[in-house]
Amino acid sequence: MSATIQAVMPVSCSTEIPERTLLAGLGLTSFAALLLELALTRLFSVVLFYHFAFLAISIALLGLGAGGVFAYLLKNRLARTETRTLAARLCIDSSIVVLFALEVVLHVPVTLTVSGRNFLHLTAIYISAALPFFLTGVQFSVVFARESRRISRLYAADLGGGAVACLAVVPLLNWVGGPNTIVAAAVVMAAAGLVWAKPLSGGRRAAGGLVVAFLLLIAANHSNRLIDVVYAKGIFRDKAWVEFARWNALSRVEVDRQGQAKAIVIDADASTYIMNCDVAHWHGTAWEHDLMSAPPALPNVLRPRGDFAIIGPGGGVDVLRAVANGSPSVTGIEINPIIANTIMRERYAGYAQHLYERPEVHIHVTDGRSYLRSTPQRFDVVQMTLVDTWASTAAGAFALSENNLYTVEAFREYFEHLKPDGMIAITRWEFRQPREALRVVAVAMDALHSLGVANPARNFIVASQGPLDEDGIPVVVLAKKTAFTPQEEAAVRAHFKQYDELDPIYLPSQAEAGQHNPFADLIASNDPYRFARSYAYNVAPVSDNAPFFFFTLKAGQILGPEGIRNGIDWKVNLGVLVLLLVLIISLVAVLGFLILPLALQTGRQSPLPLLYFVAVGLGYILVEIAFIQRFVLFLGHPTYALTVVIFLLMLSSGAGSLFSRRWLPRTELAWMPLLLVIVALIANLFVLPRALPAWVGLGFGYRLAICGMLLIPLGFVMGMPFPTGLRALAGSVPDISVGAAAVGAAGEDNAVEWAWAMNAAASVLGSVLAMVIAIQFGLTVTLACGVGAYVLALALLPTLRSRSA
Repeated sequence: MSATIQAVMPVSCSTEIPERTLLAGLGLTSFAALLLELALTRLFSVVLFYHFAFLAISIALLGLGAGGVFAYLLKNRLARTETRTLAARLCIDSSIVVLFALEVVLHVPVTLTVSGRNFLHLTAIYISAALPFFLTGVQFSVVFARESRRISRLYAADLGGGAVACLAVVPLLNWVGGPNTIVAAAVVMAAAGLVWAKPLSGGRRAAGGLVVAFLLLIAANHSNRLIDVVYAKGIFRDKAWVEFARWNALSRVEVDRQGQAKAIVIDADASTYIMNCDVAHWHGTAWEHDLMSAPPALPNVLRPRGDFAIIGPGGGVDVLRAVANGSPSVTGIEINPIIANTIMRERYAGYAQHLYERPEVHIHVTDGRSYLRSTPQRFDVVQMTLVDTWASTAAGAFALSENNLYTVEAFREYFEHLKPDGMIAITRWEFRQPREALRVVAVAMDALHSLGVANPARNFIVASQGPLDEDGIPVVVLAKKTAFTPQEEAAVRAHFKQYDELDPIYLPSQAEAGQHNPFADLIASNDPYRFARSYAYNVAPVSDNAPFFFFTLKAGQILGPEGIRNGIDWKVNLGVLVLLLVLIISLVAVLGFLILPLALQTGRQSPLPLLYFVAVGLGYILVEIAFIQRFVLFLGHPTYALTVVIFLLMLSSGAGSLFSRRWLPRTELAWMPLLLVIVALIANLFVLPRALPAWVGLGFGYRLAICGMLLIPLGFVMGMPFPTGLRALAGSVPDISVGAAAVGAAGEDNAVEWAWAMNAAASVLGSVLAMVIAIQFGLTVTLACGVGAYVLALALLPTLRSRSA
C-alpha cells in the first residue's frame, strides 16, 4: 500500500547510502506502518465499535497520502537535510507518535450518538492515528525521489516489509495482545531509525534508547496492566472486577466477577456466564429451574437424548443443559481458543466443573460453518443462542463471522446436517415490534423453500421468556424440515405449564385457529420477501452476498432517532449512520490534507487525465474490500481475511508494478492490464459466490492455497495501471523509472502530483464507500462497482496519451 507513494520531490544532492542500509531502513519502516494499520483494526473493534474496523485503512491511506503531498510542498526546506538524517528523524518521531496515538485511542471515549462532542472525539482519534502514517509518507516520498535510480530494489524492500507485517500481526496479537502489538510497531519504527542514523550520531543513540525503552514497556505490560482498555464503547472500564484478561487475533476476552457468578466478556461488550453446576446433582436445583425456564430449553424438551451441535457455546450454558437432560453427544463449535481452551478447559476448568472435559462433550475450535461443511455427522439439534455480532465476538471487519451464520445459505447447511426429524434452534433478542427473531423465521422459511418445503406453516415453534418489550428479551425459533407433530406440540405446552415464565408466540395449532401476530402473519404469508416490503422493519432474508442480518432499519429510518434508539439493537442499526459520519470526516480530511494544499500550490489542472487516477484508486480499494468481505466466510474470521487479502494483493500488485516497465515499454499498451483486470473481475463476479461456499469445508492450508491462486494473478495485473498511467502522463521514455518520471513531471506543470493526490483521495473515500455499497446492495454489487471503475479508467486512458503527446 505504502509502495504506491511515488517520488514527488526534486533530487537532492546527498552522499551515497549503502544499499543494505537503504533497503533495511525502508523495509523496517514499511513493516512498522502496516503492522500499525492491521493492529488498529483489532483495537478499534474493542475500544470503539466494530463499525470502525475499516477506519484504519482509510486512516493509513490518508496519512501516507498527506505525507507525500506535504513532502512536495516543503521540498525546498527538506532538501537542506541529508537523506539518512532526515529518515532517521522521521522514524524516531513516528515511533513516539505511535505511543501518543495509542493513548488517544484508549483514553478518548466515543459513543454511538450523534453529537458535536462525539464528532470531535472521533475526529481526534482519526487525526492522531493518521500522524504516524503521515510521517511515513514524508519519508517514503523523500527516499523514493532521491534514490530513484534504485527504485526497483526500494520497491521490493517496501513490499517485503509490508508482506512480513501481514504474516506477523496474527502471532503478535496472540502472544502480546492488541496494545502491545501497537507498541511493537513503535519498536520496529525506532529500529528503522537506528538503521537510518549514521554511526556514532545522536540520532542512533536516541533510536537505540527508544528501542530498549519500548521493549521494556512491552515486557512490563505483559499482563496488560499498564496499557489496556480504558474506555470501551464510550464506557469507562473498571478493572476492579476483572479476574483475567487476554487478547488474541480474534478478540479481547476477560473474565469478570459479577456477584457470585463469573462471566466471560468479549471485546468489552458481549458476555456469557461460566456454568458452575454439578451435573450429577442437577435435578431440583436452582440451576435446573433457571436453565429450563429459558426459551433455548425447548429443544432439550423435544430431544432430551438427541445429538446436539452447539455453535458458539461460550461459557457452556447450552452444553450444560444438553448434558444434564441426557444427551449422549454434544458437539461444541467455538471459534475462540481463549474461551474454549484457556478459560473453559484450563484456568477455570475447576470452576466450570470440568464441563468441557466430559466424555460426551466434544469441543472443536473453528468457525461453525467450516466445521459443519467438513463433518459427515448428522445431529438431532443444531443450536445457536444469542451469538451477537455487534459485540465483535469475532470482530475486525464490518462483515463478521457470525453474520455469515444467519444467512439463507447457512440455514440450508444447518438443515442438511440434521437427522430426518432434527431441528434447528436459534435464539435471538426480540422486541415489542419484532425484527430479529422474526428475521430468523424469514431466513429459515427461505431455506426451507429452497429444500422443497412448499408451505412450512407447521414447521415452526416460537416462544419467548415473558411478553415482548422495547428493551428486548430472548426468543427461540425452532424449525424442522418436517412438520411438528401434535405430540411434540403437546410436550411444548406441558413445558409451558411447568414453567410459566415461558410464553408461546407461534404454535402450529394456534396458527390454524387464526392467531395473529407478526410471526403468524409472516408464516401465513409464505412469502418472506413480500411480507418484508410492507413490514415496518427490514426483515427480508439475507444471503452470503449481503450478510448484514442485524441491520433491520429501512433507509427512511436511519435518520430517525426513534427508530435507532429503541431496543438493544440500536447500536447495530446506528452503525450505518456512523459509517456515513466517517465518510464525511474522510471527505473533509481529503479536502484539507490532500486536495487543498495542492490546489493552493499548483493551480488548476485539467480534470480528464486526473479522473483516470481517481478511477484506478477507487477500483483498487473497492475490489480489495469486496474480497476481504467475501473471504471472511471462506477463511473463517475477519482478521485472517484482512491479513491474507492485503498480503497477497500487496505482494502481487508490487510485482506487477515492477514488471510493468519491462512488459509494457510503450505506454500505448497501457490498455492491456486494464482489460485483463476487467475480464478477471467479471469472471470473479460469477465464480466466487458459487465456488467459495463449496470450498469452505476444506482444510485451512488448502483454503490459503486457493486464496493465492485467486488473488495473486489478479493482484499482479491490478498493480500495473497506476505506474503505467503515471508514465503516460509524464511522457516518460521506457527506461526511466516511475520515480524519475514523477520528478520530470514536477518541473513541467505538477500533473503527476495531482494524479497521485487524486488516487490517494479516491482510496481514502473508497474504503468507506465500499462498506456503504456492501450494506445497501451486497458484495457482488461492490465488486461490480470496482469493475465499473476500471472500465472508466480504460475509457479515460486516451486522455493520458494525448497529454503525453
